[in-house]
Amino acid sequence: MNDASHSKFNRYARIYAALWRNSVVREMSFKANFLLWIFVELLWFGLQLSFIAVIYQHTDRIATWSKWQVVFLVGASQFIQQIFAALFLSNCTQLSEYVRTGRLDFLLLLPASTRFLVSFRQVDLGAFVNSVAGAAVMIYAGRQLQLHPTFGNLAGFLPLCAAGILIHYSLMFLLATVSFWTVRAQGIVWSYYNLFNLARLPDGAFRPGVFKAVFTFVLPMLLVANVPVKRLVELPAAPWEWPVLLILAATCFGVSEWAWRASVRHYTSASS
Repeated sequence: MNDASHSKFNRYARIYAALWRNSVVREMSFKANFLLWIFVELLWFGLQLSFIAVIYQHTDRIATWSKWQVVFLVGASQFIQQIFAALFLSNCTQLSEYVRTGRLDFLLLLPASTRFLVSFRQVDLGAFVNSVAGAAVMIYAGRQLQLHPTFGNLAGFLPLCAAGILIHYSLMFLLATVSFWTVRAQGIVWSYYNLFNLARLPDGAFRPGVFKAVFTFVLPMLLVANVPVKRLVELPAAPWEWPVLLILAATCFGVSEWAWRASVRHYTSASS
């Protein structure tokens, strides 16, 4: 890394640290709301685990997935979803308001990447707490499966989780750019978020067809959690799955960047 790149990295690290401090102050100003949303998310997570328990009272396997493998999948999906929510969810959903109210004008004038500021302006600290619950479920399910992951397993699992988070961020940010062309886009953005529940289901539960193809290659919900989990729980996986996940992550980010640049060129501010 040359001096210019190092200086730029340090500058953005300082900006992000300042955004974190602002987020902490904001969250601590409304402690009751902070704790309430943690409780609601944990309750919803518990209900999903209960649903899995009910299903496995009537069957031993869903396709090739055992009970504790599916529990591990639900924990991994919770972990990926909550890390995404902590870093990006509120920021993506607010882009529509920035455009509608003209607040984007102010961000465009700042001496920093506007996409960086839009994407990282707020941090949801409660979602980080909820991601710990997902990690705890993975650890417990792993013990039930008697897993002993090696460093290599973890080194493969975590980058694949990061690729899943990048896919979620890129696709939601891409949908949020629709707000440059319409009055509001929050309904579209939240509709995508509701699809996250598909990521908690084992891909083997779906028969080959249009539905599975769409949610594997177009909106890859069936890849973002299934592929990392298969690497740890020793389930058979097609050799194309993890390369496709990484390629889709890069492709989705590239498309979202192209759409962002095209949308900003189209933007004429709220007062024009």
